[in-house]
Amino acid sequence: MTAVSAQNSHKLGVPWWLFLITGPCWIIASWFVLGFDSRSVVSIAVLAGAVILVAAVAELVQAFIAPGWKWLHAILGVLFLFTGIFAWVNPGRTVFWLAAFIGWYLLFKGVADIILAFLTKSENDAWWLGLVIGIFEVLLGFWAAGRFGRSLYTLVVLVAAICLARGITDIIMAFRVRKLQQEA
Repeated sequence: MTAVSAQNSHKLGVPWWLFLITGPCWIIASWFVLGFDSRSVVSIAVLAGAVILVAAVAELVQAFIAPGWKWLHAILGVLFLFTGIFAWVNPGRTVFWLAAFIGWYLLFKGVADIILAFLTKSENDAWWLGLVIGIFEVLLGFWAAGRFGRSLYTLVVLVAAICLARGITDIIMAFRVRKLQQEA
């Protein structure tokens, strides 16, 4: 999270210690997911469902406050809502579809990142980083798209990495918010 997010959390009155609690919880979730057994398959579906439900809420809020395209935000919000609920009701099928989707997603995202890197080359000194990440995503996508087992393994590693990154981010956020509260 950026310093702006810490300032927003401070302004909203979010207690700093809340991030200090959620951070280790995310790190524990990443360890749990990396265990990769029947429990981690369920936890991946539950985490995916939670993320999709948060996206549903965000889209539904946008349907009311966005200056345009309200209908699209509403449709996406409803679709995300049903998808998130499905992820919680039927975790086995959810993980199967997520694993099948992850390889293709990485392929398309990698191509988009490569194109974006070249398009922003004149304005972005770190354009090469986007290029390297895009190439890595394309290679990983080709590797994962070929077989379900590899796609599932890639999905598990990506979910664990996202949980770990979120945990570290929340811990850092706790100290940023605490510092802002002490300065106020």
